[in-house]
Amino acid sequence: MEKSIKDIAFFLLLLLSFLLSILKNSIATDIINTGEILRDGSTLISSRGTFELGFFSPGISKNRYVGLWYKKVPNSAVLWVLNRQIPIRSTSRHLKVIEPGQLVLLNDTDNVVWSSNTSRIAQIPILQLLETGNLVVKEANDDNSENFLRQSFNDLTDTYLPGANFGWNSTTGVDISLSLLTSNDDPAPGEVTFFLDPTGYPQAFVKRGAVTICRMGPWNGLGFSGAPKVGPTFRHRLFINNSTAYYREDSIDKSIISRVTLNQSGVIQRWVWVDHTRGWVVYVTLPTDNCDTYNFCGAYGTCYIGNSPACGCLRRFVPRDPQGWIKGDWSNGCIRRTLLNCQKGDVFLKYSIIKFPDSFHV
Repeated sequence: MEKSIKDIAFFLLLLLSFLLSILKNSIATDIINTGEILRDGSTLISSRGTFELGFFSPGISKNRYVGLWYKKVPNSAVLWVLNRQIPIRSTSRHLKVIEPGQLVLLNDTDNVVWSSNTSRIAQIPILQLLETGNLVVKEANDDNSENFLRQSFNDLTDTYLPGANFGWNSTTGVDISLSLLTSNDDPAPGEVTFFLDPTGYPQAFVKRGAVTICRMGPWNGLGFSGAPKVGPTFRHRLFINNSTAYYREDSIDKSIISRVTLNQSGVIQRWVWVDHTRGWVVYVTLPTDNCDTYNFCGAYGTCYIGNSPACGCLRRFVPRDPQGWIKGDWSNGCIRRTLLNCQKGDVFLKYSIIKFPDSFHV
């Protein structure tokens, strides 16, 4: 009997140790207060359990980063990286908030490896992982997003989440765009970027260095003229004034899990998680085909991928470079067959399914 009681006590002790180890690796809150720390091996979870923040190593790398992923999606891709240009190589790492509202990442000797900048001061700063996937440093009792000291939605990686702004503010210097990862093993910014162009009427570009891959836009009041329709699942808007231009999407159905990514080929894809199949489905892809390639058929050119060749000219226009056109070089576009003369019966023609000209040149 005595031995049986000892066995039960030993079993209960093991069970308690197991439960404590689970609790240690998961913080049952979405907040880190000043003085608290998030250690490597522990995670921060948003209020309804959609997102999770923790340490990870990408690919085959042994470097450690702080990242954000979907908790409810098995083997979720990392959606955002805090220290993407400054990896940690020490064996012990932790993240914390210090006064007056600075986020710091420390190594095993408590030396600061990475820290955030802030122009504001909080009396009681906290770090909170919102249910939108936005990681914010803010005043404890202030939920106004305009007063956040820092937010991950202002510093995207290669993924856009619904609810984030995408664009720029010339007054604050904030430029929110997507940038490709250097590789699957290194999340540092690569040479491919997806951004809202500030030089003309708002339009979005994908560029590899200085070379334009494709263009979405410009904005026509309903959407970007060179992009597929968003569909009824999302509400999208453009905010614009003298110093600011932001594009934003919001999920109408908050239960839908979705993301927009920039991949290694410079392709923008919208993914939607289908719960009953436990898999991602590509909802939209851009460029869809060669007709979405920037300047593929040149000025006044038409493009239909079902034709051979795909490029043609608008009515009453002819190739600017006939020999190059025959050889498959359509980049010089088309010119009028005869000079414009409104006094001799020239009229406007109506075209549908077009992309408006690059506003930088208009």
